[in-house]
Amino acid sequence: MKHPLYFHWGVSTLFGWGVYGLNLLRHWQAVSGSPAYCIGQIQLQSLAGMDPLTLRQLSQPLVDSDQMRRTRDALPDPTLPLDGFVLHSLGNRFTSAALTKESGLRGLATAGVIFFEDTNLPDASTASAAFSVIVAGSTWCEQVLRANGVNNVATVIQGVDTSLFHPAPRAGSLEGRFAVFSGGKIERRKGQDLVLLAFRAFAQRHPEAILVTAWHSPWPIAAVTINQNPAIAPVGFTAEGALDMAGWVRANGIGENQYIDLGSIPNHQMARVLREMDVAVFPNRCEGGTNLVAMECMACGVPVILSDNTGHKDLTALGSAYALTKQAEVASSDGIGTVGWGESDVDEIVESLERVWSQREEARLAGLAGAEVIAHWNWRNQIARLHDVLAPLCP
Repeated sequence: MKHPLYFHWGVSTLFGWGVYGLNLLRHWQAVSGSPAYCIGQIQLQSLAGMDPLTLRQLSQPLVDSDQMRRTRDALPDPTLPLDGFVLHSLGNRFTSAALTKESGLRGLATAGVIFFEDTNLPDASTASAAFSVIVAGSTWCEQVLRANGVNNVATVIQGVDTSLFHPAPRAGSLEGRFAVFSGGKIERRKGQDLVLLAFRAFAQRHPEAILVTAWHSPWPIAAVTINQNPAIAPVGFTAEGALDMAGWVRANGIGENQYIDLGSIPNHQMARVLREMDVAVFPNRCEGGTNLVAMECMACGVPVILSDNTGHKDLTALGSAYALTKQAEVASSDGIGTVGWGESDVDEIVESLERVWSQREEARLAGLAGAEVIAHWNWRNQIARLHDVLAPLCP
């Protein structure tokens, strides 16, 4: 029997969960024969600039989602179970905005999709028992959950929109420069401090190098966690409370002519930017998922330098990335468990940048090899895998 899907998070092109939700609306009907509905917030303004055919494809699911929410809110008892699959977004220690018995949505089958970094998981088996299945965003997440007594778990890796992210000719916007890309919301876990230290050393030998960053997010306060590294100048904020990216980069010894802050860019506009890059660097200390930005870089054929830890291991196992294998232990802070996290070696990052710079043909072939394997992880295929996990719960 076919059942609709209801997911309790939003739709946006400006952050990972939102991109996941967007693609559930785009592809669930095709892989399951039933509609998908967004229960969370839909950021319509983030869809600006999207091509008209994709907008046309999304228009009915977006309208239906809005109507469904209105109808449900008008019910005398809006907590009644829904007639299909319900997905909840889960984070560290199974936190979610809608999991209490009073307000949490339930369905014929209720599942959680989880991306977490904190390995302290008290009462994990009890928390997971509220769900028919926990869908982990990486092999590492599943391994940590199983080690903590969670058995109703399956891994489904997120997808990439390969209609956008694929190898193609460059526009030449940075011709004559060696462009190093770093993406992801700025925080200690993402390791932008290590990027700055490595790029500063690399750029001293290569004045044509330029660091291009996409570090903005809806949660700028997370940036202060990066100040735990005493080797860097602390991140600062403007008088309006926004992150002072350029000031932080300058304070760490990188000149204005060697840095570009891309600002906040919607997902559907990123591919053309990424194809201008010579290399992408992700020395992340931990990834609960597989790092969507890194996957999109690989899909575009960009050579990628990746820390060989946690969720990144699903990508380094593919064999095309430049793996940072020197991974020191990361001390726990603020009560966050860091078992399995890794501290990348700055010298190894610099060595990897030098290798890409000096061996351009090898790097080009590595990038194309990455694009070939990531192409199989397109959103349609990955959502079909999600359907394969959920379908047996409601035969």
